Order: sequence, then structure tokens, then C-alpha cells
Amino acid sequence: MSIKTANNTKTPILNDWDVHLYDDRHRYVSHLATDLLQLLHPTPGEHILDLGCGTGHLTYRITGSGAEVTGVDNAVSMIERASHSYPHLKFAVINAAALGMNEQFDGVFSNAVLHWIKEPEKVIEGVWQALKPGGRFVAEFGGQGNVETIVNGIYEALDEAGYPENQSFNPWYFPSIAEYGTLLERQGFQLQVATLFDRPTRLEDGKNGLRNWIEMFASCFFHNIPAEQQEPILTRIEKKLHSKLYHEGSWIADYKRIRIKAVKLR
Repeated sequence: MSIKTANNTKTPILNDWDVHLYDDRHRYVSHLATDLLQLLHPTPGEHILDLGCGTGHLTYRITGSGAEVTGVDNAVSMIERASHSYPHLKFAVINAAALGMNEQFDGVFSNAVLHWIKEPEKVIEGVWQALKPGGRFVAEFGGQGNVETIVNGIYEALDEAGYPENQSFNPWYFPSIAEYGTLLERQGFQLQVATLFDRPTRLEDGKNGLRNWIEMFASCFFHNIPAEQQEPILTRIEKKLHSKLYHEGSWIADYKRIRIKAVKLR
């Protein structure tokens, strides 16, 4: 397997998603959000914003409550797939760091998205502006220490292969509860739920699970690395992490998640 990268750009592309790979081999992203939907507790007649809706599966599930849902995502490919799968729902290409919506929603929901955005203040301000007074913000995303074992393995392999500068392409923001809670309260939110928890996650496709995960979520680390040099780096990563993350025929990603619920005070 070689990882597709953008060879004519100065920085990696983070929103050029393979939607077929995403839906085929990373279905757990939406399947593991059942508890988060319960925390959102949408009710009939409410207007909910699904922030970073991806291919729209959770957007659709929220509508089962009788709520009206709008899904937004920064990736054109994701919105195209969501619109095709659920043509009766509302979807739009919008950057989460530049929402530009004013008091339209009773709730803002976000799953597995906010760790991709390194401008959390802009996201929180946009969510605040989008919520009606008394509205709630419910989100889950990677927290402090998320996929730390995988990241360290990638870093070591890149360094050994002569690409230490590619470590700077790390696309993620994994805050502590204290850091993110402070940002929410500074904006004016009342923080009602804030927890950081381990969630070891079995990756699909057996022995190829880690490679598929890297291709989907960590391809930016291979920016400008020739295809013929990628294979030995991937093999090196697998060897480094095998004893730590490979169990009973599957790779287990060392996920750590932050879950929050915050209310916009009247």
C-alpha cells in the first residue's frame, strides 16, 4: 500500500478524504457515538447542527428523534457522499472555525471532529453564536494522550527513515479537560459534563487495520515521501507497535476521548 499525498503543495491536505474507505473500514467512528447521542437528547421540533457531519450517518440518526438537523463539514467529498446517501436532509460545506451562524440552533453536536481543528477558540465562538440562549453544545473528540502510542511509533519510524521534519505535519489538537473547559467557560458556557476516558478501539480489517488507519487519518505524515519509500516506513511502524497494539488478530488503537456538554447561558 502506498499513501496518496499532494506532491505539489507546501503543506499536507487534511480535508481530501477517501469517503469509500471511511465508510467501509472506519464505521466505528459513528457506531461508537450512541452514548453521545443520548447525552444530546434531541427532541421533536428542535433544530440541531451536526458539526463535522462526515458522511451523514449520525445526522440521519438524530432525525429519528423528530428533530430537524443540518449537517456541515469542511470536506466537499464528505458532503457529497452525505447528500447522496440522505438527499432529504440539509448538508453544507462549512468550515467549523468559521461557522457564521446566529442563534439558529437548540443544540450543536460534534463527534470525532474537533481534534482536527487547531483553532479551538474560533470553533467555540462560532458554536456560541450559532446556539439560541439556553442551547447546548455536546461533543466528543480526541483528548490529551489520544493515539499517543501510534503517534510515537510514526515519529520514530520517520526519524529512522530520514524524514524527521514530517513530524511537524501532525494535524491534531488533543487538549486536556482543564484546557478545553477553560476555553468554554471563557466564552460564557456553563460546563455541565467534562470527562476524559480511555476507549481502546479495535480497527477493522485484521492485520491491515493499522495501515488502513494511517491511510485514512495520518496520511499527512507521508507528505512528499516517494511511494517506494512508504512501504518500508509502514512496515517499520507495524513492527514497532505490534507487541503494544496487536492482540488476537486485530490492531487496537489507543484512543482517549474528551466528552463535553456545555450550555449557553441566557
